[in-house]
Amino acid sequence: MKTELHKKLWTIQQTLNAPKNQRNNFGGYNYRSAEDILEAVKPLLQNITLTVSDEIVLIGNRYYVKATATLSDGEDVIAVTAYAREEESKKGMDASQLTGATSSYARKYALNGLFCIDDARDPDTDAYAKQTGQQPRQQKNPPKQQPQQQKSPPNPDEVLARFCDAAAKAQDEKALKDIFAKCWKLLPENSEQRQKASDVYQIRKSELNGEMG
Repeated sequence: MKTELHKKLWTIQQTLNAPKNQRNNFGGYNYRSAEDILEAVKPLLQNITLTVSDEIVLIGNRYYVKATATLSDGEDVIAVTAYAREEESKKGMDASQLTGATSSYARKYALNGLFCIDDARDPDTDAYAKQTGQQPRQQKNPPKQQPQQQKSPPNPDEVLARFCDAAAKAQDEKALKDIFAKCWKLLPENSEQRQKASDVYQIRKSELNGEMG
């Protein structure tokens, strides 16, 4: 029964300790990679199979890597997805390196979602800065206050990307509905992004209700 698999997953979530073995010397912080999480979880996978896969998907006019972390006991499956957007270019990287880096990022956050690893307090995440109200590490002095300017409309592709990330992490249908409602209000009427968001919502809803996999 799927309940048994959920119990096993809960045990792993309570036991797993994934250290931050990587170091960003420029930013001055430690962080964990997808490989660190996989290495830490392997000893806990008793009679359970963990697979991580990814695919390239087109959302709006940008390409994303959609990563899926799947846990299976041979009968039932629990899967969590996460998205990461490919940058159009990055200094010092060719196309294959850029895709590989984006894939690693997406896989990490799929694993984070599956095993309830919270990276929001990491200094390398936007979520950390928003939660604490701190400036990024590189910015030692606060910027001078600027006169208030009228906010420009949010970029539809960015709204869609944020929704995809949040939908992948939603733990129940109510949370998913709330996220979708906020996204829907921010997207232009009859836009391609709205249709994409609706598709992602239906897929994630089916996943949460156990209708897929």
